Amino acid sequence: MELEAVQAWLNAYLEAWRGNEPEAIGALFSEDATYAYNPWDEPVRRREAIVVDWLKEPDEPDAWRAEYRPILVEGRRAVVTGVTRYVDDGTYSNLFVIDFDDEGKCRAFTEWYMRHPEVTPGDG
Repeated sequence: MELEAVQAWLNAYLEAWRGNEPEAIGALFSEDATYAYNPWDEPVRRREAIVVDWLKEPDEPDAWRAEYRPILVEGRRAVVTGVTRYVDDGTYSNLFVIDFDDEGKCRAFTEWYMRHPEVTPGDG
């Protein structure tokens, strides 16, 4: 994988998140993919289950904004950083580790995230 290919995948990921269309979500992942919302829980396994899980509680397209960029690509593994801003749930820094298959589909996705502290007026 090259940085440009990873960025194209991330752009498609954002579009799939925005559109909440099963076909677009499924197109991102290999049949045997895993998706871990955090590194310590059991991941969701298989493309079909990932799509179903993703759509259990879909985010409205105007409820968030996100920017993600790959910072390292080695072979078929990419490390991505970014920021997600939710209208009603604060701002999060994100780190993704993504393994891709030969066709450029994600075969393993693991996310780490940290919520930014709330800043109130006068907090200096």
